[in-house]
Amino acid sequence: MKVSQLTARIAGEGAAAWNIHYRALARQQAGEDITVLSVGDPDFTTPTRIMDAARDSLYAGNTHYADVQGKVALREAIVNHYRKYGVTASPDQLIVLAGAQCGLYATAQCLLDPGDEVIVPEPSYVTYEAVIQSTGAQLVRVALQADRGFQLDVGDIAAAITPNTRAILLNSPHNPTGSCIEPDQWLAIAELCRAHDLWLISDEVYSDLVFEVSHTCAASLTGIEDRTVVISSLSKSHAMTGWRLGWVMGPPALINHLSNLALCMLYGCPDFIQDAGIAALSGDHRELEQMRDAYRQRRDAICEALTGSDAVSAVPPAAGMFVMVDIRRTGLSSGEFADRLLDEHGVSVLSGEAFGPSAAGFVRLSLTQSPESLKQASLRLRQCAEACLSTNSECL
Repeated sequence: MKVSQLTARIAGEGAAAWNIHYRALARQQAGEDITVLSVGDPDFTTPTRIMDAARDSLYAGNTHYADVQGKVALREAIVNHYRKYGVTASPDQLIVLAGAQCGLYATAQCLLDPGDEVIVPEPSYVTYEAVIQSTGAQLVRVALQADRGFQLDVGDIAAAITPNTRAILLNSPHNPTGSCIEPDQWLAIAELCRAHDLWLISDEVYSDLVFEVSHTCAASLTGIEDRTVVISSLSKSHAMTGWRLGWVMGPPALINHLSNLALCMLYGCPDFIQDAGIAALSGDHRELEQMRDAYRQRRDAICEALTGSDAVSAVPPAAGMFVMVDIRRTGLSSGEFADRLLDEHGVSVLSGEAFGPSAAGFVRLSLTQSPESLKQASLRLRQCAEACLSTNSECL
């Protein structure tokens, strides 16, 4: 059967990274005691008031074609949401799409051509490579150094720019490491985009899940408004992963192109889901604060459980819903350790290598269980690592 060249560009290691997660789910569904920490799907239920808004909209008959760009009321709610970050925007700078992943894919299709280069700090989210390659463009990796806490070095970004560079794709707060780009770094990045005529694409899906720091939105940077694209969603902040509701904010001309793409691909997001989004952004935000505080407590539970181990150490995240754990002293690769942890200790995590070579020797744990469950899973991870370390020492 003949298929297009696209099928090769969207496959590969990024798609294969989830195999251990699917294996863990199969064992869990078979009745085994498996703690699944391999995916960033909140264990919280979507707040009741949001579900009520969707139900009321359904029963009001809002089940027909929706505005392809997104309901004006929702786009206005998103505009209001960004004011807390010092962003002044208008509804014509927004398009509503089926989640941030869809927003990123659509943005890539409208900005990139074959032969273009996109600079991406790595480790990076596993879908970035396929999204960029789907356009025929090339992903150019800039390593985040583990021994510097995976913090971005803007000088490394500058050194990677070539005449073929079309865009810089950043993710802050960062998945998988939870690091955040600092304000002075954002200013330096903005200057690079101005000087080299580059697009700045900013994935900010974890912006409402920051702990001890403040979030800087790329759209707040002055002087590059005509070349900045911000992608986000309600999936993580409001426990709405399954609702598939996100958006892209950018220059009106780009939004028009994205609307044309949505017209021939999605034909708009369902009205009743958009009404749920309006409720999410416009109502009482106590649930969001409670979820953010819960993630902070869960982060602390993992870090505390691993403190003092000779075999592993946690990299405390400043934001997000993941913790990176350094397992390099075990002598195993990330994939080998993840397999052993699942097979022998019933805990599934993602191999750091799935996010790029800079995360080799690390595994990623998701904060999607109670603090007590995470503590017990972390103790099992510690036991697994210390057993590996002991075995290696005996071999030496």
